[in-house]
Amino acid sequence: MSKAIVFCALLFVSSIFFGCKEEKEKGEEIPMESFREEVQPTSVQTGVSQRKSFDYLINATGKIEASSHVMVIVERQGYLTDLTVSEGDRVQAGQVIAKLDNRDSKFALEKARVELRSSMAVFENEKLGFPTIYGDPALDSLALAEWDTRLKAKSGVLSAEISLREAELEIEKSTIKAPITGTVADVKLKQGSLVNSGDEVCEIISTGQLEIRVKVLESDINFITTGQTAEIYPVSGGEEGLRGQVVAINPKVDENGLVQVTIKLQNQGRLLPGMNARAVIRAPQNNSLVVPKQAVVYRSGRPVVFTIENNQAIWNYVEVGKDNGREMEILDGLTADVEVIVSNNVQLAHQAPIRILNDAL
Repeated sequence: MSKAIVFCALLFVSSIFFGCKEEKEKGEEIPMESFREEVQPTSVQTGVSQRKSFDYLINATGKIEASSHVMVIVERQGYLTDLTVSEGDRVQAGQVIAKLDNRDSKFALEKARVELRSSMAVFENEKLGFPTIYGDPALDSLALAEWDTRLKAKSGVLSAEISLREAELEIEKSTIKAPITGTVADVKLKQGSLVNSGDEVCEIISTGQLEIRVKVLESDINFITTGQTAEIYPVSGGEEGLRGQVVAINPKVDENGLVQVTIKLQNQGRLLPGMNARAVIRAPQNNSLVVPKQAVVYRSGRPVVFTIENNQAIWNYVEVGKDNGREMEILDGLTADVEVIVSNNVQLAHQAPIRILNDAL
């Protein structure tokens, strides 16, 4: 019986001891304000809003073209007896690149010469019939020339001269020459084949001067003028630092709301006509308020820039303008020379504590 009494007594004492301990722990709970003070500040890096000249970059794509390229056309029918060029050959203006069989043209030329001599003989005989005119020393040269023309027309001299010139032209057409200096491309005929007037022989490209024609949004065309600089980046890569200059702007908007802009390359590197490339046209904007692009984040579809006040991030709704890939134009909601947060700002909250770590940049 005494053991039971002792056990109950120990149980009673233990319940009192642990109850007091629990009440003591409850009384020592950490206040919520103290918990908030222990939240570690977010480490950020900062930049500065500036009012300065801002390069708006207009991107567009197009194909590299030769500023001068000509398709060589056959001008008469005949057999192609000689083809002296291949694709990739360099030719000079006036260089012979192909020949046609011209035996029939030579025969026509000789026939025309004979007809002209016969007509001239008739003309001389006709002159003998007008001794008073051709023997009059007082007759001026203009009057004599008028009489010559009449008699040449009557005797067939004028017609024979035209036939001779036509025969000479046919001889010239049988020799095909390069119209410009450049590189041969797309040879379409084979030696020995029968060709017709209008057939294409090849294309000659003046690779010494290249250009690119790009399509620009009509909303951007007001920022472009002739003379502006541009950078050219081939889609295939491998070429950097190629520069160009805007030389022409088509004064017409197409059905897709695009305007064609022509840029002449100042150096061509290893570019070839037909290559796809991207052009970046620089359109300087004076006295613009800009921030680093990383400073602008979007919350619920609206642009926000965080500034700093008392080591806290301050939420600022802004209105943004143009973007050049490195900086963004601010139209409203911010002033110049203000420190802005450019890192760890995607999930940052208003008045969140921050710590600046610009030394780590």
